[in-house]
Amino acid sequence: MSVVTVPKDLDQDYLREEIKKEYRVVAANPEQGFHFHTGRKLAGIVEYQEDWLSAVPAGVLASFAGTGCPFRMGELSPGERVADLGCGAGIDSFIAANQVGPEGKVVGVDMTEEMLAKGEAAREQAAGEKGGLAQLEFRQGVFEDLPIEDGWAGVVISNGSINLCPDKMQAFGEIFRILKPGGRFQMADILVNKPVSEAAKQNIDLWTG
Repeated sequence: MSVVTVPKDLDQDYLREEIKKEYRVVAANPEQGFHFHTGRKLAGIVEYQEDWLSAVPAGVLASFAGTGCPFRMGELSPGERVADLGCGAGIDSFIAANQVGPEGKVVGVDMTEEMLAKGEAAREQAAGEKGGLAQLEFRQGVFEDLPIEDGWAGVVISNGSINLCPDKMQAFGEIFRILKPGGRFQMADILVNKPVSEAAKQNIDLWTG
């Protein structure tokens, strides 16, 4: 089995900023069209259930840009503590918050400020209209240095984000650091079936597009 290593000489800070540029647009103008599906159409393609989507504000759903549905691996239980990594505007965070209920806790983590702001604005609006949602919180951070304490999460979910991490071994190390003993990890992401060349790993356009 090959070991996934950090691409040689890749400027990780520059890469993150280029990725952020793409997702700032998805946050602000999700209807403009991209090289990937977004929004409710995508949610249907990857088989989100309508009762799950009923917990998601319309603006958050519009900016959905994942690759699958982590809840197809199992729904969450009331009272569980959940970390949603690479949460974007928060489609999975809102679903998770609905499933764990007021006795649970969900922390959504993303590196793109505009996505987090959209999720937080939707959370505040939903809380004002319906009350509750104190169990949902958004934090800025990256996979390789998660702003969550050791062993906090009973469940970690992630949707289409680990493929964007240059240091995947560090990312998985952080995931297992924040998981409590016996916790579980439910992810949806992109996989390739053959090695990626070093030259391709250095091509920022391939990471972002």
